[in-house]
Amino acid sequence: MAIAGTTIPLDSTEGMDKITTTEKVTTPYFSDGAAELLAVSIVSSSLTDTNENYFFGVSHVDTPTTEEFNVTFGSTNGYGDTVGTNKKSRTEATYKQFASLLLAPTEVTGGFIISSAGSGGADASGKDEEIFVMTSKRTNTKDRLNKGNWTIQLSGSLSAAGGLVGSQILHLTDDSVDKTPNASPMGDRYNIVSGSDGTVHTAASTRNFGYYYPNVGVLVFSESELSASIPGAFDAAFTDAFPFNTFNSASRAGLGTKDTTTNTKEPLRFINCLTSVGDANGTGAKLKFRDEEDQVSAQYFCRVRAAHANFSNNPTFVSGSQNKLRATKMNGNPQTFITGVQLYNANNDIVAVANLSTPLKKNFSSEATIKVKLTY
Repeated sequence: MAIAGTTIPLDSTEGMDKITTTEKVTTPYFSDGAAELLAVSIVSSSLTDTNENYFFGVSHVDTPTTEEFNVTFGSTNGYGDTVGTNKKSRTEATYKQFASLLLAPTEVTGGFIISSAGSGGADASGKDEEIFVMTSKRTNTKDRLNKGNWTIQLSGSLSAAGGLVGSQILHLTDDSVDKTPNASPMGDRYNIVSGSDGTVHTAASTRNFGYYYPNVGVLVFSESELSASIPGAFDAAFTDAFPFNTFNSASRAGLGTKDTTTNTKEPLRFINCLTSVGDANGTGAKLKFRDEEDQVSAQYFCRVRAAHANFSNNPTFVSGSQNKLRATKMNGNPQTFITGVQLYNANNDIVAVANLSTPLKKNFSSEATIKVKLTY
């Protein structure tokens, strides 16, 4: 480091002249700086026809080309997609892709086993053959999605009648507050359960709606568990002539899927339950998320001993060919004022400059310790 023209070595050994700390900082997730995206503002993003064969985007109505999340659908049975001769369906490929990415090698063949045994949505096969997957935007996620501090509210119909009569609001969050995570190839995995903002209403042992992978910003939902809570009805595929956000249509009001190998644009069922204004009391769907970032702070203790920094490189500090002190009253006891600190790396490059709020008086009879904090 350099102080008042004096170079003073630092012992950068951790715990000596340097202490490093890491702090988790959370900020609102969405692109507009908000932590919530309400039903009235949610629209399906405009994507290319090729992309829409696999996933649909979730955007704010004011910025429809800016995706906040993507939603896709996977099926081991190939449901929800047109299957060509001697070809696998895209929904089956999607299921296997996320299984390979998120499950341990020994679990991939068995698929996602989410539903709790005995729950209303438990699949008879023992595994969840159909899943909805919601993925976050990488630039919004930062280091990871914040756990124990998010809510998804899905709104839809309890019956084929649709509409506001018999509507259901399903609140979902994770169980990280009181449960240790399960290990996965993509880091910690938590259960998605009934609750809000990390407060669990119904434990995963009773009813588990999915898996939450905060490190990669992925949420996997059991279609069977969601449809058991918000079944709605299925009567047709989503088309341009029959838009997905027509809440009065029975087929738009729930998460029940159709056992058919035709392209029914299943992800739009999930997004539709995010766009519903909800019940007669105005309680609607929403997304609430925060991102998380590790901020590293390095504190350097710059110790200025009695013999240090008592002279200045300023040419006005001395006079004459013999470089005598210009202020003769400082003879025998020169004084300086420290106004800043410069930190250098091993190559003698300046890496940081710190300025003091008030100049610090220094002479042979005084010492000082200046703490410089770098956050990155």
